[in-house]
Amino acid sequence: MSLKFGTSGLRGLSTDLNGPAAAIYATAFAHYLMSSGQAKPGDPVLLGRDFRASSPDISAICAGALTRAGLTVLDCGPVPTPALALYGLEKRAAALMITGSHIPADRNGIKFYRPDGEIAKADEEAISTLATGLMAKPAGIDAMPGPAADHARQAEALFLARNTAILPAGALNGLKIGVYQHSTVARDLFIEVLAHYGAKVVALGRSVDFIPVDTEAVSQATIDRLKAWTAKHKLDAIVSADGDGDRPLVSDETGLPLRGDLLGLIAAQFVGASVAVTPVTSNSGLERQPDLSILRTRVGSPFVIEGMLKAVADGQTGVVGFEANGGTLTATDFTLNGTTLKALPTRDSFLPALAVLFLAARSHKPLSVLAAGFALPVALSDRIENFPLETSAALMRYLRSGADNLATFLAPIGTPESVSDIDGLRVTLMDRSVVHLRPSGNAPEMRCYAEAETADQAKRLLEQGLKCIRAFGQHYGSR
Repeated sequence: MSLKFGTSGLRGLSTDLNGPAAAIYATAFAHYLMSSGQAKPGDPVLLGRDFRASSPDISAICAGALTRAGLTVLDCGPVPTPALALYGLEKRAAALMITGSHIPADRNGIKFYRPDGEIAKADEEAISTLATGLMAKPAGIDAMPGPAADHARQAEALFLARNTAILPAGALNGLKIGVYQHSTVARDLFIEVLAHYGAKVVALGRSVDFIPVDTEAVSQATIDRLKAWTAKHKLDAIVSADGDGDRPLVSDETGLPLRGDLLGLIAAQFVGASVAVTPVTSNSGLERQPDLSILRTRVGSPFVIEGMLKAVADGQTGVVGFEANGGTLTATDFTLNGTTLKALPTRDSFLPALAVLFLAARSHKPLSVLAAGFALPVALSDRIENFPLETSAALMRYLRSGADNLATFLAPIGTPESVSDIDGLRVTLMDRSVVHLRPSGNAPEMRCYAEAETADQAKRLLEQGLKCIRAFGQHYGSR
């Protein structure tokens, strides 16, 4: 099986997961919960899923395995991951989300939640060890589906209540907002929440087939659709999310998507945070923002959560986290609109989307003007798909093996000034532009990030970075 834990959960081909593997990992999770004292026989465990074709079958297999392991399964149906996590915290129950997030439809995965929130890297290691042991059993693991009580309405209602209390009544009056529905499980909730605040909402692009939307590297085809829709319907913004609804996509009035880390920054300022934890891939201009301390981590929500918990343990108050994909996490409670927004330490697409739309409504300024006002360096990213893991590993070994190798590789781009090795290689060049090379944590992809003072410079830097990666891959593959 080609299944592995990456930056957020277990991922692999759906054909590998849909069968005994799903039962093995669900059983391993149940055994881990009970052996570590986080659950006992009969306790509830939640199941959610996205709209991928393979997700219902994988969910049913997990339900059977969890039931046979002694837990009581509550089926929350197709639901955003943050809604499932919130319901889990409310019921103090562990949870599994069947989703491949933004990756292609032929892949899928499982996100795991303890009763107190998203699992950490140490939990992943323990679950993997137990799963390996189960795979070695001669009798194998039963992959038959099992029963689950329907709790979809309860999970959705709790999340809806949270998001309809964040802003004042009528906060989005006067805005005309499109919702790119595609196949995200957040599509109907977004429409309901935005309409609740008085926005005129236009539903766009609903799809029966699963469409992978990567909010950190929005495809040109998607951008073209967003631009066409904003022009046709005279929209102030378009809102969407990835497959499981934990990463936001917000475009301005021209259809151009806003950077995810900008959405996270706006959300942090909206709630009044004093500390923001974010990966090294987020915009380097964040450190120039007033009244907000930035703490950097490796890429992946487990690392952001670890950083947030450390900040809280160190006595910090008003702690949030966000990633370059826009997913925003809260480690502490905040008071908004006279109510308490409880901590939700998992990625959420709704808070940052509402924060930026509220800022636009309150300031009476277009989103493009608001975005430009933050004066962040222009940051772009893209990925090379179907880039073998072996090749990306070889590239990183080569670049890390000496300054001469790195300089030779980057010669067509610029001269390195400094290097960060927190996650991948983030190189600041002599002209202060940045190129960051990083293998995906859970897919055969190589990512490239670029920062520069102008859009043309950033685009050129990104294109050159991708060209250098492809050239290495072709050379390595021809050996």
